Amino acid sequence: MRQLAKFSISVREQDFVLHLEDDTGQAMDFAASPEQLDTVIDALDELLSEDEEELFEVEAEAPDRPTRN
Repeated sequence: MRQLAKFSISVREQDFVLHLEDDTGQAMDFAASPEQLDTVIDALDELLSEDEEELFEVEAEAPDRPTRN
């Protein structure tokens, strides 16, 4: 899976352009209507308003300890 490295949003006459670039430099542009952009914003807001620690929880493992004989 590609990793998002950069993004930008620009305004055109009747829509927006989302410019996404991955960590290899490959870029793609997507046109999005104001309604589509609102939907993306709402979805991200809802996702991030949940407990972020729960979403990205990484269980801390105890460091290896030598066993005593």
